[in-house]
Amino acid sequence: MVDEMSWLEITIVCDGELAEAVSEVLARYVTQGVVTETDVKYDDAEEIPLAYGPIRVFGYLENDDTVEEKRRMIEEGLWHLSQIQPVPAPTYRVIANQNWMESWKQHYQPIQIGEKLLILPAWLENPYPERIAVKIDPSMAFGTGTHPTTQLCMALAETVIQPGDRIIDVGCGSGILSIAAIKLGAEKALGVDLDQPSIVATKKNAEANDVGEQVEAGEGSVAEILAGQFSIKSAQVVMANILAPIIIRLFGHGLGDLVQPYGFLILSGILDRQEAEVRAATEAEGFVFIERRLIKDWVALKFKKA
Repeated sequence: MVDEMSWLEITIVCDGELAEAVSEVLARYVTQGVVTETDVKYDDAEEIPLAYGPIRVFGYLENDDTVEEKRRMIEEGLWHLSQIQPVPAPTYRVIANQNWMESWKQHYQPIQIGEKLLILPAWLENPYPERIAVKIDPSMAFGTGTHPTTQLCMALAETVIQPGDRIIDVGCGSGILSIAAIKLGAEKALGVDLDQPSIVATKKNAEANDVGEQVEAGEGSVAEILAGQFSIKSAQVVMANILAPIIIRLFGHGLGDLVQPYGFLILSGILDRQEAEVRAATEAEGFVFIERRLIKDWVALKFKKA
């Protein structure tokens, strides 16, 4: 008989490119969310803690009669993910019942993004008041700010968002980009996603950041926005942190029409080998290329509507 007062801890060590995808697989089955953890080093000049090194993704299964079946389904999900990109094998250990949610909180550190922004674990006070804090619960399965594509998109967003702007975030995940936009001075942000849990997460995170009134979140994509299903049909800044083939396909659905004249379009989630194709598709829609940012083999692009 299994011990009902214990947990099966699942750990996968990977880089930021994989962490969110792995988290999404675990989140389907684990209890009380997914935990991500990374090491910290300090800047020599400013003594600011900076995240570095591989990311450890943790999930916890209640050690009951369903644990083996859930473990099998997790391994199956990771196998399917490995067909796209190699995934390190998970490790397992049984741990006694304890307040493990508190034990990892003391190790999670803020992540600095761009020149102004800070990804802040929701339970911490902002240790860098000169930076704009976006509070996110790292136990959520997606959009924690660890992935290079999220960091790139946020860094580009802070270069274009002006006070009073309206923002559209296509594929909003946890809502981190919409929240950051409001913190940067935008008046209203609309985040849409085809995944209902993403909508729930966006609303919760917006409330936690005291911007719930300014962040609208709903299930849908470009077609639903253009059809008038939300309060915003176009915006000064539109962001899409999704896969390159989806970005290109969305141009056929009217992605470019979401951007107001002389507005900005920020695209992320693009591998460097896909950059030329995405750029060509975007310029064909009447956008002028402005800037690119790169982390490892991930690229984010900024365009202005002519």
